[in-house]
Amino acid sequence: MKFSTFTAVLLGAAFLGAGAQAQELTGTLAKIKKTGLITLGVRDGAVPFSFLDDKQQYQGYSVDLCMKVVTALQKQLGLGELKVMMNPVTAANRIPLMANGTIDLECGSTTNNLERQQQVAFAPTMYVVSSRLMVKKSSNIKTLADMKGKSLVVTAGTTTLKQLTILNKERNLGMTIMVGKDHPETFLMLETGRAAAAANDDILLVSQRANAKEPGDYEISNEALSVEPYGIMLRKDDPAFKKAVDEALTRAYKSREDMQRLYHKWFMSPIPPKGINLRLPMSPQIEAVLAKPTDSGDPADYATVPEAQKATTKKK
Repeated sequence: MKFSTFTAVLLGAAFLGAGAQAQELTGTLAKIKKTGLITLGVRDGAVPFSFLDDKQQYQGYSVDLCMKVVTALQKQLGLGELKVMMNPVTAANRIPLMANGTIDLECGSTTNNLERQQQVAFAPTMYVVSSRLMVKKSSNIKTLADMKGKSLVVTAGTTTLKQLTILNKERNLGMTIMVGKDHPETFLMLETGRAAAAANDDILLVSQRANAKEPGDYEISNEALSVEPYGIMLRKDDPAFKKAVDEALTRAYKSREDMQRLYHKWFMSPIPPKGINLRLPMSPQIEAVLAKPTDSGDPADYATVPEAQKATTKKK
């Protein structure tokens, strides 16, 4: 009899605690708990981070990481089911759609920098890249200086567009800068000769070249124009949600075997639907941020190798 009474007391306390916890939920966590739904912002052509496969399903490294967060949130909120809605975004509209509440997490290839942190927040860095040029080998363009007076294409809404606009003026290059609405259109403008070069993050350029009709026709510059940390984006000023997301990703990053498997899947193995293999081993910078997670938007914090140290031009 005492055991039953004690159990009832414990159960009553547990229910009261659960009720108090539910009342304490705010912001995005409260919305997800109430609706049983989380909306992920995804990209159509940001291979291998977020893209549509031949079955019209969203796949990629960022998508997989976001799904790890979804699993953790479902458990934290005590939900029997957490529905996931995939909402396509572009480089140009991803920040507004995050700010107005259309999406809860943005699972793409988005640079975390100090300027963007004034509008949105970022989870711990998941990848580190450098912005570079891609050209046709026949152009004999090797560096940005070789682009003087030539045409350049950059994707709308990217940090690279702003950076190259500034460099064009500072170095008096006289480039004609054109803007593609997304990464596939940007590459198409290079492929069809409308632009002499395309500027983008190196991992995206590697992917575009690998998927080109004639990959051997293109080369990517050795000159690194910047260092870019990628992060999953979330709303600003929602500390409880950010804490939940950060903790979920930090646990994932600390599981070295799981992260190596995930990295190998997207950067060292054939990627559907074309079976392209990027063959990109994990860099020292990426190893460093996975071992010691950070959400810093300062590129200097990622300059762990000599080449990167030369390319830490802050984008203001």
